[in-house]
Amino acid sequence: MYSLPYFTENDQQKLIAFMKENAFAIITGSGDQFPVATHIPLEIKADAAGGLVLSGHLMKNTDHHKAFEKNNQVLVIFNGAHCYVSASWYKDPAVASTWNYMTVHVHGKIIFTDEAGTYAAIRSITDKYEGEKSAAAFDHIPEDYKSKLLKAIVGFTIEVSSINNVFKLSQNHDTETRLSIIEALEASKDQQAWAIAAAMKNNLKEEQTK
Repeated sequence: MYSLPYFTENDQQKLIAFMKENAFAIITGSGDQFPVATHIPLEIKADAAGGLVLSGHLMKNTDHHKAFEKNNQVLVIFNGAHCYVSASWYKDPAVASTWNYMTVHVHGKIIFTDEAGTYAAIRSITDKYEGEKSAAAFDHIPEDYKSKLLKAIVGFTIEVSSINNVFKLSQNHDTETRLSIIEALEASKDQQAWAIAAAMKNNLKEEQTK
């Protein structure tokens, strides 16, 4: 990740909120021959000491499970909206076009849980997305089915050691150009473009109130 000061979000709470909004993340690590990666919904919580902990569960005996057991240092990637930005929208269009995007990279140590921890991880993520009244609520799942899951799945936590980010929202351009970009993105039919336009608007508003 390349990081420039004007593309960096320094508000920790905003970064945590972004991670929670984009919680289907990519966990990457070192395999025997190639890097490994897995896409997993994560929960993001503060621990008792005020640090940040990610939690979830994954399938046992996969390439990434085996790799994470050998090397517990992982990189977790949270991706948000992204879109193409044409230089034709700039006040001075005789420069390169670009891509705006938002992403957070987290480094940390993955620790696998025991069976009780795995059970709790499955319950937690199910309760989060299903709730208690859904027909697919955790308490409605037969215990024998849960027992089978526990043989195939392992829970984990990731103790976060560092957080880096790029919130590239054309902050290197003047206000006139940024407003022109926002207008063009809002006229698009792409929902990701709309999301970037909204983030750019919010960013401009915050700058003007400082």
